[in-house]
Amino acid sequence: MRAFTLFTSAAIAALAIATPALAQTDPNPSPTITDPKDNNRVTVALGVVSMPDYEGADSNSFTPAGAFVGTVRGHDFFLRGTQLYFNLIPNTGEVGTNFELGVIGGVRRDRTGDIDNRQVRALGKIDTAYELGGYVGVARTGVITSDYDTLTARVAYVHDVSGTYDSYVITPQVNYTTPLSVRTLVSLGVSADYAGKGFGRTYAAVTPIGTLASGLRTYDVNDSGFRRVNASLFVVQSLSGDLRHGFGIGAGVLYGRMVGKYKDSPIVADVGDADQWLGALGLTYTF
Repeated sequence: MRAFTLFTSAAIAALAIATPALAQTDPNPSPTITDPKDNNRVTVALGVVSMPDYEGADSNSFTPAGAFVGTVRGHDFFLRGTQLYFNLIPNTGEVGTNFELGVIGGVRRDRTGDIDNRQVRALGKIDTAYELGGYVGVARTGVITSDYDTLTARVAYVHDVSGTYDSYVITPQVNYTTPLSVRTLVSLGVSADYAGKGFGRTYAAVTPIGTLASGLRTYDVNDSGFRRVNASLFVVQSLSGDLRHGFGIGAGVLYGRMVGKYKDSPIVADVGDADQWLGALGLTYTF
């Protein structure tokens, strides 16, 4: 589910940001929303995703998944992966610059279920991690192609509060969104994860006991560092004729590259793959 929600949330969150601009592309536009109390909308998405068995795996499988994004009384919220973002600063709905200061709550479920690779499976399951944190960001409409495109830069921080990996992850993110019309939206994104050493010891290391159980070489991660970089492309096409309401269809692809000590982990280098490809296709509904 993490991969699909990463795709769809990025795209429909971009759709939420772009809604005021989309109104201006309409030949018969509605009045711009200026009162945050009236600026309410929700988009949900359901579909199927092809994603790796675990982060760093060399094979993919298909699974159903979903996502949602919306605005309540001017406050934007969306899922990014299995993390829920909520912006504490109301979005006025006006074209221009909007700032973000928000909170994050989420779960991390990598290697919590069945793993196809028998050696990685022999390392044992990892407990679900529960994360809390926050983010800051800025979004600017009208930057490159027209008055209606949006560039968003954001930095997020989460910390494990469950004791599963007992560390943190910092994620810088940049997204560019351009509505080609009121029917079609294109979103591009890049991001990276910088993780604390506790994260690496939990998800990338192999202990001596783990070596005996799995046959994988012993490996340790004893410091913090970047673990992964990502680039994504997503397209949303309205089926109702207007992206601001009704049904749509979304399709996307994400390429991720494991880096640093995570790329060199035997879980990735010996029995997995540093190159991670994910694809998603699904229906959206906005109301």
